[in-house]
Amino acid sequence: MDLPHQGYRATKPRARAAPPTGDSVLFDDTSSAASGMNSQGFYTPGYNMGGPSNDMQGGVAVNNLFTDPMANAAMMYGSSLANQGKDMVNKEISRFVSLNKLKYFFAVDTKYVLKKLMILMFPYTHQDWEVRYHRDTPLTPRQDVNAPDLYIPTMAFITYILLAGMALGIQKRFSPEVLGLCASTALVWIIIEVLVLLLSLYLLTVHSDLSTFDLIAYSGYKYVGMIFTVLCGLLFGSDGYYVALAWSSCALMFFIVRSLKMKILPSLSSDSMGMGSSARPQFRLYITVATAVFQPIIIYWLTSHLVR
Repeated sequence: MDLPHQGYRATKPRARAAPPTGDSVLFDDTSSAASGMNSQGFYTPGYNMGGPSNDMQGGVAVNNLFTDPMANAAMMYGSSLANQGKDMVNKEISRFVSLNKLKYFFAVDTKYVLKKLMILMFPYTHQDWEVRYHRDTPLTPRQDVNAPDLYIPTMAFITYILLAGMALGIQKRFSPEVLGLCASTALVWIIIEVLVLLLSLYLLTVHSDLSTFDLIAYSGYKYVGMIFTVLCGLLFGSDGYYVALAWSSCALMFFIVRSLKMKILPSLSSDSMGMGSSARPQFRLYITVATAVFQPIIIYWLTSHLVR
């Protein structure tokens, strides 16, 4: 019976192909090996029909990378180049700065820091100023409170910059340029001071145990007094600022003179054995006093603009 062609479309019956024989199979039958199929040819629930996960693919890729001889050779070559570069950098740094000597100035602990801060603020109560040695080697700062260190000057410098930013912010004068100018000015001052001391010791042929790191340490202790001065100025105004400036200046001068006395000023017995060295003790005394007197000027120069 023919259907009318009104909205319907006649379909031609499709012929069903015969099942392939064993000789004409194009692909291997892997259905028996699939653990997710049951006996009726359907996938069981919960079986992952997709391909391998990303983690599995990543793990295979990493394993292939490590098993590849070319990749291993490239990694070994890169690590050798990195080690050579590190050795070259350490060698170049060691030409100008001794890392072992630099570690000595940072060998501190909490007990040393507290004692050193008390000596810096109240040096008049300290009696023993002699630096102790062990087999011609000075003891580390954590073992000798009189030994100079670079930890306190470094932390005090950073604290001073942060305090300067706070003071400028309170006065509505803060800006990154002004804060950078304060930091660079404080750093330039200490560099100039150390260079002047090194030049003075060289021109006057003064032989002492002072190294460049020692001079940086003694010059950097002024930042402790600067922090105390700025804090007093912020809390108590200009009157508190000048009182704190006088106290910190006198304490720092006393500390510098007593500390450098053992390193710059020679004993009379050692000088009496030299020929023509009668004027050298006076030169060394002048250097010590000038170094001590120069500290309050720098403190006032670097802190006066932060307190109004």
